[in-house]
Amino acid sequence: MENLNHSRFDQEYDRRYAYDGGDLGAAWAQARTVFKLWSPEAERVELFLYRDGGGSEAYDRRPLELEERGVWSAVVEGDLHGVYYDYEVTAAGQTARTADPYAAACGKNGARSMVVDLSQTDPEGFEKDCPPPLPAERIIYELHVKDFSHDPGSGVPEQYQGKFKAFSWRDKEGRPPVCMEHLRGLGVTYVQLLPIFDFASVDEGGSPGQFNWGYDPMNYNVPEGSYATDPADGIVRIRECKEMIQALHQNGMRVVMDVVYNHTYASDSWLERSAPGYYYRRWADGSRSNGSGCGNDIAVGRAMADEYILNSVLYWAREYHIDGFRFDLMGLLTVELVNRIRWALDAQYGPGEKLVYGEPWRAADSPMEPGTAPALKNHIDRLDPDVAIFCDTTRDAIKGDCFHAEQPGFVNGGMGLGETVLASAAGWMGGEGDFKPRACSQIINYVSAHDNYTLWDKLMLCAGGTASYQEPKDDLLAQNKLAAFICFTCQGNIFLQAGEEFGRTKQGDSNSYKSSPDVNKLDWHRAWRFGGLVDYYRQLIRLRKSLPGLCAKDDKAGERMVERKVHRDGVVSFQVERGGPCGERLFVAYNATAHDYAIQLPSGRWTLRADDTDADQHKPLISQGNWVTVRPRSGMLLQS
Repeated sequence: MENLNHSRFDQEYDRRYAYDGGDLGAAWAQARTVFKLWSPEAERVELFLYRDGGGSEAYDRRPLELEERGVWSAVVEGDLHGVYYDYEVTAAGQTARTADPYAAACGKNGARSMVVDLSQTDPEGFEKDCPPPLPAERIIYELHVKDFSHDPGSGVPEQYQGKFKAFSWRDKEGRPPVCMEHLRGLGVTYVQLLPIFDFASVDEGGSPGQFNWGYDPMNYNVPEGSYATDPADGIVRIRECKEMIQALHQNGMRVVMDVVYNHTYASDSWLERSAPGYYYRRWADGSRSNGSGCGNDIAVGRAMADEYILNSVLYWAREYHIDGFRFDLMGLLTVELVNRIRWALDAQYGPGEKLVYGEPWRAADSPMEPGTAPALKNHIDRLDPDVAIFCDTTRDAIKGDCFHAEQPGFVNGGMGLGETVLASAAGWMGGEGDFKPRACSQIINYVSAHDNYTLWDKLMLCAGGTASYQEPKDDLLAQNKLAAFICFTCQGNIFLQAGEEFGRTKQGDSNSYKSSPDVNKLDWHRAWRFGGLVDYYRQLIRLRKSLPGLCAKDDKAGERMVERKVHRDGVVSFQVERGGPCGERLFVAYNATAHDYAIQLPSGRWTLRADDTDADQHKPLISQGNWVTVRPRSGMLLQS
């Protein structure tokens, strides 16, 4: 509604209209359904009811009544479970048709909402579903639903490839498919799923050759239909999504949801059509801001935008048993909202029971509401100690700049990076400029994610890209192992992209968000061919879990890390003092050069726990005069 006075959506507007009743949407009961929509600017709102989610005509229509604080409501008698609906909203003299932004279910491609009795969407035993106990360490594995099983080598039947069902399917003997066996055996403690809410960038009834990462929100509180076996039935996608989460829990993994509350796929969204002008940021001249790089920014900081996001998070945690939330472009959210989410989850589920972390950046500037601060990297000291951020400084120090393929990092020939690598290993507890973490719990250590080049492709391109992406080249394997070794011996949380453990390649595609599924898929034959690298990652995961000195998430990590030393370009070492009754110490060295390097150990009896051949061993160290030789392009960890 471009003729609205957008400057009126200020704090006084929020004081007048903000609604926290918690009952917006379609509240089903067997005898009646109550429909409520927040639309303070509306002059009229009408409800339309349908037998299906497609092209049929409405079988009933009725007006909603205006209540307090801009809420419109209607009561429809009878059992409406499975009935579809939408609204017609007239505001500022213009009329728009809209689905319900608060809907819990929808039809194919999300254009019509659906009334749902959520108890009928639960798979067998879901009422007793619970995550495995909080793990000793947070090791997060980033996974895309379609990537996971699109490859026939996944062992998943064709009709379930790329679907939610791939996670829960079993053969006649009750065995899971190859992809699920791999995931279960790897030892990760959290699976972070790229967006699984309903997104707009694929046709849910279209070809299986379509692909998108899913950062295009359409219906925030409904699972994506293209991952369901029947996107036209609003119940199926909910049940199969719950089956996936239940299966991951049963296999020992907690589930993190990648959420995108910073923008919507289209500016003409259900939020905009239901409450024209309110939910999007604008500059003083009335133009839309574009801090997301996607054409619009949600007006986080306004009362109802914050309320919408908070309630959506709590809904997924409650209804789907989600164990954590990764916030896309968290720098477009506010410190105040992110902390509020953290504290609300703690209040309902217990401190630290749910993970909260995100990207501490944005694509461009965005106007903030008065009295709010963006949740950017340089505001980490304002965030709760149990809100974490992806540390791009650590990522780039280890492998090189993520945007420039030819720029190396520590493991592949970069110069002058020793101090940065040591600061990374300390969880940045000493800070850097205005980046001052409060505790190691705030740091996500990683070397690859869905964005930019895979680790293997980055190392290949940086080396000149003269070999095939498909070949397990020795030099690149050594660099890959060292990059993982460094990441897994840093203080903080551990994160890896699915397939990193077997040299995942996208053939040099640095932005595969809508590339073909054949480019994006996990190649399960490659997982077998790169089995030695898989074993090394599996060992690193076991090692990490066994070392409390690395798993601690408090603010004392910087004090425990002593004797930091840059021996020369490409060679560093440090000690970790655990303290406590055992008084155990760790000694860690990284040698990224092409030559052996001898380092004198501190006094004491040392056991070799990890090197470039075995990252989970207990071998008494025999050396002359406490000197140890670290092999080329490798790491070494010893325990005393």
